[in-house]
Amino acid sequence: MSHKHERLLKSIMDEPASGNIHWREVESLLNRLGADIEAGHGARIRVVLNGVEGTLHHPHHSGVCEKNDIRHLRDFLAGAGVSAADLAAHAEDE
Repeated sequence: MSHKHERLLKSIMDEPASGNIHWREVESLLNRLGADIEAGHGARIRVVLNGVEGTLHHPHHSGVCEKNDIRHLRDFLAGAGVSAADLAAHAEDE
């Protein structure tokens, strides 16, 4: 995994939630983690990662995710068993 994805995951997992994370970066990270992503109704995105299904919210007018969306993403990733430590270990294996 690239250092860019590692830094992004760290910023997602850190408190307080960052207000400067772009949706395209989140989508790239989810794809790299092997998630299945489908467009839902409106701005909703259905994501399945490690057998865990969740719904995320795509920003409407800008590509930047709101802090509340980042908190929701953090909870989804934790529920799917993804952590910054796991990502670093995965990077060393590659």
